[in-house]
Amino acid sequence: MAGGFPRGIGFDWLSRTSVRVSLASLLLIATNARSVHNATADGDTRTLSFYHTHSGEDLTVTFKRNGRYDEAALKKLNYFLRDWRSQDQTTMDRRLFDIVWEVYRDVDGKQPIKIISAYRSPATNAMLRRRSSGVARHSQHMQGHAMDFFIPGVPLEQIRFAGLRLQRGGVGFYPTSGSPFVHLDVGSIRHWPRMTHDQLARVFPDGRTVHVPSDGKPLKNYELALADIQRRGNGEDVAAPSKSKSFLASLFGRKTADDEEEVGNDDVARGGKVTQVAMAAADKAKDAAQATVNAAEKVLERVPLPRAKPAGATTYQVASAEPKAVPAPKPQQVALRPMPADENAPQSPIDII
Repeated sequence: MAGGFPRGIGFDWLSRTSVRVSLASLLLIATNARSVHNATADGDTRTLSFYHTHSGEDLTVTFKRNGRYDEAALKKLNYFLRDWRSQDQTTMDRRLFDIVWEVYRDVDGKQPIKIISAYRSPATNAMLRRRSSGVARHSQHMQGHAMDFFIPGVPLEQIRFAGLRLQRGGVGFYPTSGSPFVHLDVGSIRHWPRMTHDQLARVFPDGRTVHVPSDGKPLKNYELALADIQRRGNGEDVAAPSKSKSFLASLFGRKTADDEEEVGNDDVARGGKVTQVAMAAADKAKDAAQATVNAAEKVLERVPLPRAKPAGATTYQVASAEPKAVPAPKPQQVALRPMPADENAPQSPIDII
């Protein structure tokens, strides 16, 4: 055949070439798929380094490998984050480590995370509540859901902003503590102390956040952010818009210890609607405040008043030059009912969590 291959040879050559191209394409697809898988796996391998400021212990642990939690590593974390006062430990919520890892990555941390507080036993929590009105009755620390920490070399405010941007759990800010720290937990999405509208807008320029400023008015894209949370499908609670702090909340919500926890007077809502639990909690706080006022009024009622001026007498005595002994008035016995030790103790609005 002039100008080409014989018919049989040309057909065989084209067939072999097609097979080679097909095999090369399949190999390329498989290689790319494996590369994507490896990239995902590498991204899901998470390691954290800690130093405990109270126990003096340090720990570097890979708590997640190829997207799966490492149970042995989690047990090490449970022990490391134990109550340093009582040495009790619990099962820490593994979601907390993901939150801390993402914050650490966001702020580009280089040094080990310094732990101030993590798990807190019921006995320790009760002791701290006696010392300070700023410790929650059912603290997230007591449930193994919270961590107080700072990262050397990273401004505390930047850690706070990173926690806010995650829009997962609570973010507490304690810049004036003896050892300044940020509190992160896996509870409802909230922050304290409440930031102003302008402060929050600087963290979320597009207004897409479920965090509510101190004036109680959500940023412009609150609903979009709420939809984002709902799409995550994790059953997360969101702080609903509410009024600014009441006088009683400001009075009794003051923090005095370095490992306190406060939630302010946020109304906690699921899916943007206030739940019955939150409403009951708000009523409880209101009743507690009223009980404090009532107790104070009862104390005032028990204070004896000055004796009334006697009515006009019908007879009068003439003043005499001779002194006359006047018996001293008999002291009045006022019976005071003994009050329970905690009846006069002011109840903080933060008891609602």
